[in-house]
Amino acid sequence: MFWLPHADTSTIVLAAAPPIFSLDRDARAAFDIARSVEQGGETLLLYELSKNQHLQLILPSGHSPAVPLVAMVPIGLEGFDRVESIYRLLASLYGRAVPQDTRLTPQKRRRMRHMLQAFDGFRDGATQQEIARIIFRLPRMKRDDWQISSARHTVMALLRDAHAMVAGGYRTLLRHRRSQGSRTRRTENDQQ
Repeated sequence: MFWLPHADTSTIVLAAAPPIFSLDRDARAAFDIARSVEQGGETLLLYELSKNQHLQLILPSGHSPAVPLVAMVPIGLEGFDRVESIYRLLASLYGRAVPQDTRLTPQKRRRMRHMLQAFDGFRDGATQQEIARIIFRLPRMKRDDWQISSARHTVMALLRDAHAMVAGGYRTLLRHRRSQGSRTRRTENDQQ
């Protein structure tokens, strides 16, 4: 599946390099191993960085990976996401260690796993207490203890967030999370 660049901010948009750049031509051959799909006059490439990591690249119509390429970076907050992806691509092309994608931290991965486990249990008819016992390895609790348990509130939040993800919220996983401060500074700068 290929995502549009505005949905997946790690997508790298490529273009033919202007003549002002003198570019290393060794990188061209590496794109031959990417899977590609023609869609809407563009070539969508799925480039495998490592066993479990890949990047989506877009090559506008009329260009081929056989010419020297540049990556386009918008001047805006999503530019940081694209620069990170470009760094990961360059590291792969030139045999360096490829850093992990930072959109999902280990904590977010663990929470996502718990959300999916809770959602699966809910769909299979498990009670919230049964879900908590499985996910958090808790002993059976009396009703009053369960009512005041922090695990009860955690399971309710996991189920709420899992339902939101299933309803389309999973797309937020394709973007980096922005701090409130960066959005505020951007709004202030836009008004000046």
